Amino acid sequence: MKYGFDNDKYLHIQSEHIKERIAQFKGKLYMEMGGKLFDDYHASRVVPGFQPDSKLRMLQQLADSAEIIIVISAFDIEKNKVRQDLGITYDEDVLRLRTEFLNRGFQVDNVVITHYNGQSSADAYRRRLESRGIKAHFHYLIEGYPNNVDLIDSDEGFGKDDFVETAKPLVIVTAPGPGSGKMAVCLSQCYNENRRGVEAGYAKFETFPVWNLPLKHPVNIAYESATADLDDVNMIDPFHLEAYGNVAVSYNRDVEIFPVLNAIFEGIYGECPYKSPTDMGVNMLGYCICDDEVCQEASKQEIIRRYYTALNSLANGACNEQEVNKISLLFKQLKITTDYRKCTVAAKSRKEVTDVPCSAIELQDGTIITASSSPLLGTCASLLLNATKHMAGIDHGTKLISQELIEPIQKTKTEYLGGHNPRLHTDEVLVALSVLSKNDLNCRRALAMLPLLRGCQAHSTVMLSEVDRKIFKKLGIGLTCDPVLKG
Repeated sequence: MKYGFDNDKYLHIQSEHIKERIAQFKGKLYMEMGGKLFDDYHASRVVPGFQPDSKLRMLQQLADSAEIIIVISAFDIEKNKVRQDLGITYDEDVLRLRTEFLNRGFQVDNVVITHYNGQSSADAYRRRLESRGIKAHFHYLIEGYPNNVDLIDSDEGFGKDDFVETAKPLVIVTAPGPGSGKMAVCLSQCYNENRRGVEAGYAKFETFPVWNLPLKHPVNIAYESATADLDDVNMIDPFHLEAYGNVAVSYNRDVEIFPVLNAIFEGIYGECPYKSPTDMGVNMLGYCICDDEVCQEASKQEIIRRYYTALNSLANGACNEQEVNKISLLFKQLKITTDYRKCTVAAKSRKEVTDVPCSAIELQDGTIITASSSPLLGTCASLLLNATKHMAGIDHGTKLISQELIEPIQKTKTEYLGGHNPRLHTDEVLVALSVLSKNDLNCRRALAMLPLLRGCQAHSTVMLSEVDRKIFKKLGIGLTCDPVLKG
């Protein structure tokens, strides 16, 4: 796999930069963490070399001087909001996050329930947290937030919130997902610290957009594709340009809210410590890109994947056409189409010849491998066999799994388990290979090739089952599917 990002450099300079920001505020900093800490797969896809847990590993270097506050909105508790990538509710994810942080040596004593307005579900959740020895705090709805600055910076605004007692120089404020109120918690804590004579500061740690890459750099455009459902737009930070004469990239929500934050900071400190939204950030990712060409290529692939994901969601009724159209416009900015993706072209070409569901994968050396569905195997199960045989130097005509072995599995699936599709899925093929590998050298050789599929790109002419999609994800294969349901 080609790398375009120096992860070791990132761990070092990012942690050092945060230390400098702590010192800027006399040893007390509330840092809002945007994005995912444990599993930032978007970052690892668009800047290959970035590890999904890089941010967490970086913060572990600061663990002795850091503690974590987890934030959850009372609104999300009330409606049992689900984190789609994990399939669990936000209130359960708070507990999961806390356990993960504790296991990595962080101090996590406090949870803040924001947007509180007397909701009984929030009261019950607070009791649940306290029964586990977790300190729970309420931060209240403020009428006219965030524009009613006079009320916000008062005893009836931030002053009404439960103050969270913290002891470490760095307080990381994170949440299960967006809209939880992380920024408001940071600002409330700064207000209440200042009333107590502590000049605590605020910083924002957002990985994307990357402020010191060009506005139309594919990495930044890939961020727009990832947030197409939110209608976020990257833009030049006008406040930074005016203050310093330098171009920096931000996004619309941060630019729109900055005048309000400026006024809130003036209410807390007497003057705002920052001149622009970019100033508030501490992101050093752009300094650690070591091969820009690799990152540009990876980002273009990500944008196309996001497009197909949106198309699939639209076909299932889970997203609106506006999201698809937004990503289509991003294609025009980069002057690409779906044909830029070689495996997509190959899969569709084979489909035109065979008239059955087909798939294709582009290997790391650029080789394209294709496959079709058959009475025995689904197209992507067949694709895995074809790809691993090619990489292991096994003749294409060699059958790794005999029909005699497949047929009893199909009988179990259909007759005993009531399934309608007798074809083997990718997970079933891999289990069969594993069983056979004990006595079959070719099966062992094919299985040994699986790690080499990480970073490869694949396409299917039909939408795959959840099982197949999860297997491709675990193998690290970037998968796209035409928005066509299986017949």
